[in-house]
Amino acid sequence: MSQRTAVAALGRVEQARSRENFPVALRVLPGRYRRHLLAIYAYARQIDDIGDEPLPDTTDRLAALDDIEAELRTLYAGREVTHPVVRALAPTVAECRLPLDALVRLIEANRVDQRVTRYATFDQLVEYCTLSANPVGELVLHAFEQVGQARIALSDRICTALQLVEHLQDVAEDHRRGRIYLPAEDMDRFGVTEADLARPAASRQLRDLIEFEAERASAWLDAGAPLVAALHGWARIAVSGYLAGGRATLDALAAADHDPLPATVRPEGRRILRRWLSATVRSAG
Repeated sequence: MSQRTAVAALGRVEQARSRENFPVALRVLPGRYRRHLLAIYAYARQIDDIGDEPLPDTTDRLAALDDIEAELRTLYAGREVTHPVVRALAPTVAECRLPLDALVRLIEANRVDQRVTRYATFDQLVEYCTLSANPVGELVLHAFEQVGQARIALSDRICTALQLVEHLQDVAEDHRRGRIYLPAEDMDRFGVTEADLARPAASRQLRDLIEFEAERASAWLDAGAPLVAALHGWARIAVSGYLAGGRATLDALAAADHDPLPATVRPEGRRILRRWLSATVRSAG
């Protein structure tokens, strides 16, 4: 793919306003890749919705997650499935040879959400991301048929970073749901209490904490960035888009003085485009 083609493709997403990196990147891709990634994205969203939706009790959510896993295992056993999201995923599973383990780990992440609402350390949060975020990157690499252990390791860093960034965006929303993804050790270090997360605007201590966590997420993005140059074709365009979305969101957080409480911080489309174009051009150098 020429640099001119890449620039033209990126220009078509200049007006994107979605907070989700995944669907924004999908806008520029050819149909066959878009179809596979949409199926993966729909599956991941369905699992998240089951884990979060207001069902009567946790047991119902766990049962619904168990049902999805049972359907997945039925699919991989070569038998007919009935769940619409799993049925929609079936062609992608077959054509891209998606690993069952990655799909199941996303389910397990939402099981964890039913019993764990606080994380004592950053290391514990990163371990959670191995379930909640990293499998998505592995599935994306399979969709582009550019899988390898080194690439998966770099993808894991990007995906963990994007999950950390999303947690920073959603501090207020997560707190309303009874969940806190800011490590307790860091909250203590910066003098932030749970009550601070319920305020209409962030205290100076909370802003300092968010800035600290944002710098951490940025370092993880930088550590995974060599993945872009390790890919080729449309995979490079897509992954540089995810990377750009994370960096643009961090830019938006900084512009908001690291206060995510009044409203969810979202990057403007032009900011994403600049980051996306920069990442793509650098990787082609």
